[in-house]
Amino acid sequence: MTVLLGQSKNEAQENVAQLLKMVRLPENFAERLPGQLSGGEKQRVAIARAFAANPELVVCDEPVSALDVSVQAAILNLLNELQHEKQSAYLFISHDLAVVSYLADEIAVIYLGQLVEIGKTEDVLKPPFHPYTEALLSAVPQPDPTAYQDTIRLEGDVPSPTDIPTGCRFHTRCPLVLESLCHREEPSWQETESGKKIRCHIPLPELKVLQGVNTVKIFNEMKGGKNG
Repeated sequence: MTVLLGQSKNEAQENVAQLLKMVRLPENFAERLPGQLSGGEKQRVAIARAFAANPELVVCDEPVSALDVSVQAAILNLLNELQHEKQSAYLFISHDLAVVSYLADEIAVIYLGQLVEIGKTEDVLKPPFHPYTEALLSAVPQPDPTAYQDTIRLEGDVPSPTDIPTGCRFHTRCPLVLESLCHREEPSWQETESGKKIRCHIPLPELKVLQGVNTVKIFNEMKGGKNG
């Protein structure tokens, strides 16, 4: 902080104590080494460091992927509180749409370096989906352990980013691929009535018919838990 903000040693120590308090850690954690911290404590320290310079934008790259579920919830709640308290924007990067949807106002789904779906969170979680988005949503665990979950398992490996497939980039793994079209032509954007955009050859009304509502039920339950 002496380098970032030009503070004296005493000012920096005072602000470090405030930052630790902000992320729910005792002041004496400033004297601890990384090996003396748990995974959740390390992530709280990382969050404190990210806010040390009073940023307008914080990039969160898989911030909870290595944590167990209970610690994930605590870190997400902390990030949610700090977002409102500090009025900072987050660029939240994750493969887990359940985690993303908890914090995000807008979601952009990327496959092989290309945007395939983008819109407000509420809209992205409602059909029609891009087929890749549908697969990601189907992998979200349901709160009810007895409920049937039809997980979409994508076949094959992700192509090399140095050898991009022709046509639609997702066609080599897409369960809804149109053999005569997707291999040849790159799809253009289609837009729903709500403004969500999907990059796919399949007409949106047809996509909506093909896709169920189980994933929507999952996120409705998650939303209820968040509000509670």
